[in-house]
Amino acid sequence: MTGVESRQGAVQLIWIRRGPLARLLLPISWCFRLLLSLRRTLYRWGVFRSHRAQVPVIVVGNVIAGGAGKTPVVMALVQHLQAVGLHPGVISRGYGRSTNGCREVHEHSLPSEVGDEAQLIQRRCQVPVFVAAKRLQAAQALLAQHPQTDVLLCDDGLQHLALQRDIDICVFDERGVGNGWVLPSGPLREPWPRKVDLVLHTGAIAAFAGYQARRELAPYALRQDGSRISLSELRTKRLVAVAGIAHPQNFFAMLRGSGLTLLQTIALPDHYSFDGWQVSLQPLDTLVCTEKDATKLWRTHATALAVPLALELEPAFLSALDALLPAHLRAKLSSREHSNREPSHGQQTS
Repeated sequence: MTGVESRQGAVQLIWIRRGPLARLLLPISWCFRLLLSLRRTLYRWGVFRSHRAQVPVIVVGNVIAGGAGKTPVVMALVQHLQAVGLHPGVISRGYGRSTNGCREVHEHSLPSEVGDEAQLIQRRCQVPVFVAAKRLQAAQALLAQHPQTDVLLCDDGLQHLALQRDIDICVFDERGVGNGWVLPSGPLREPWPRKVDLVLHTGAIAAFAGYQARRELAPYALRQDGSRISLSELRTKRLVAVAGIAHPQNFFAMLRGSGLTLLQTIALPDHYSFDGWQVSLQPLDTLVCTEKDATKLWRTHATALAVPLALELEPAFLSALDALLPAHLRAKLSSREHSNREPSHGQQTS
């Protein structure tokens, strides 16, 4: 086990149980909780201003610290909205970037300038993506540059109250709410339960009531040029796996579950930059990584293979989401469904 894995495991153990150290930190958690409540009250009273974008906003966020699978959910929702005839755009803070201000994410944007997750969303989904610390600024810039956009997805931002939203989706993984306490004695960014429109679980087992998403690796890996190699072809290869994500062991376990043998696993901190990172490989070794890490790793390790994560949203969740969309967007969906059912000219109806 690496030092990163050991530290992450120790923190998670503290946050799962209400043990002595978690209890020792409770006074700080009470202060943090009080500040959260005060902040929310100031927004409710209008002391802090909250603004609405020109189109409906769907926020995909979480209340638990660390990754819970928000970005894969955002990408799955983008694909769903595109499939039903809408034109989504994505806004994000661009976590981990070294730049400031508002930026559009392009195919060749550097992850260090826009954030690895934002770059991944744009590359995979081919939709407008803007990053800014102030989500409203990102929304306004995106809509000005891409006026055909009729719905915005906000990657993270459940606690970003300056931007009003139409639908709140809260994502949980297998940790649930941990020990149920807020930071630092627990893993929660804010108290739970809180009002949201939809709860989605990305873990193998739902921690409590809500909809379920199913995560699995794609049956192929991607080369830098976009070509694919099936995972079955990698079962005879000497593989070294690296992951700079919130829960690297989950990725390694999924690789093994796909029948791959890993000679070595390397766990790095979430959003790791890979600047100056080196690994000792034998001539026949193949480096495999997550799709998010590949956006940075390919700059120095062009032969690395990225294994994408496929996330499937249950139909009941998508139906519930569609029902929550504002009336004018539901009208677009209904119009599209009606046109799809209409026979073409010359077609006979029974």
